[in-house]
Amino acid sequence: MKQICILGCGWLGSPLAKSLVEDGNSVKGSTTSPEKIQVLRKIGINPFKIKIMESAIEGEISLFLANADILIIDIPPKLRGKIKENFVETIKFLIPYIEEAQVRKLIFVSSTSVYADDNSTVTENSKPFPLTESGKQLLLTENILNENKNFKTTVIRFGGLIGDDRHPIHFLAGRKELENPFAPINLIHLKDCIGIIKAIINNDLFGETFNAVAPYHPFRVDFYTNKAVELQLPVPEFNYNNVTVGKTILSIKVEKNLGYIFQNISL
Repeated sequence: MKQICILGCGWLGSPLAKSLVEDGNSVKGSTTSPEKIQVLRKIGINPFKIKIMESAIEGEISLFLANADILIIDIPPKLRGKIKENFVETIKFLIPYIEEAQVRKLIFVSSTSVYADDNSTVTENSKPFPLTESGKQLLLTENILNENKNFKTTVIRFGGLIGDDRHPIHFLAGRKELENPFAPINLIHLKDCIGIIKAIINNDLFGETFNAVAPYHPFRVDFYTNKAVELQLPVPEFNYNNVTVGKTILSIKVEKNLGYIFQNISL
């Protein structure tokens, strides 16, 4: 049995925690929502209300990290809305607490936004070149964690996250003038996200970087048109006047090093 701490029990973190508990692990999970404490407790998670900021932490972070074999950081940069954060500084502020707790293994949930949309085929050997602010902060954070010699960090760069209750078509249905009709999709299902994280833990593969995208890359126009028809939603309309930009992301190390077989490919 491992003691696993998940910092950020949101859309991915909560079902991941539940699955790890079902496998016999002891799991601590954090949330910023008081209402979610009881929800986490009901599914067998030891819950903590913790909020990480650039220069302060609310909650019992030392108790949360105590005796942790593995820490999973799954808190995305908050760069939308009126309140924005410097995500890099937020993680920097957290690191001394990780060191003090002597956590030796860490998984950082990152994103394929660290790669540029330059119409290339991307592997883990491709040089990241983020164009968005979110991608830039994630890459800087990856580097800071990887450079720390007090723990081994495995970075997972997930593609677009989808699940039974979450699919981009619900946001795109009926919209007009969508860009990049011939860009390939790079998505991954929640069940595969959980499966890959568990495979990393079970294979003890720390100090690595993995792309995590389903091996299924139809054009955006084809994929979203077909999905809208399948779900009887308004078909989105695309703009064909501008040059399409995108990328095809391959998850070579997930399949080769982990031996992981994707369960949800057609999405």
